[in-house]
Amino acid sequence: MLGKSAEVPYMVTHIENCVAHVCTWCAAKRLQLNMDKTEILWFGSAANLQKLSPDELIRVGQIAVKPVTIVRNLGVLIDAELSMRDHVLRLAQKCFFHLRCLHSVLRDLGQDITERLVCALVLSRLDYCKVVLTGLPASTLAPSLRVLRVATRVVLDLKPLQFCSVRTTLAANW
Repeated sequence: MLGKSAEVPYMVTHIENCVAHVCTWCAAKRLQLNMDKTEILWFGSAANLQKLSPDELIRVGQIAVKPVTIVRNLGVLIDAELSMRDHVLRLAQKCFFHLRCLHSVLRDLGQDITERLVCALVLSRLDYCKVVLTGLPASTLAPSLRVLRVATRVVLDLKPLQFCSVRTTLAANW
């Protein structure tokens, strides 16, 4: 996490030393660290991140690594502010792509097969690493909720207006 901007040179030196130790450890274990794939991400508030020089490079051996604004780890996109907006938006795009593909063959499939495909192609993506989305604001999670609504409509073969009446009936009975 970023503190005062005066601490940045100290942190850069500390990170360079840490990565050098990792390289030494890898070499001792006969492993090779792929420096071409190494990325650095500064975490902090938007105000603190703006204080950083955009050209601040971190030297790792002979290679200079420029900090990035988003990294991917285990399929999860992590941004510098930990807002997870990019992850949720990209996740929704992938899910909507699969729902559109399913929609084109929906009439040829039975409801059982449709349910299984939606679970396999859409719901499994929404469930993967969902713990990182815990506590996010509703505005950030809105695209994933839209995916759930559309997936429900696809499985139940409802039109948008039918879905609203079913949701109203369910809410009234609950």
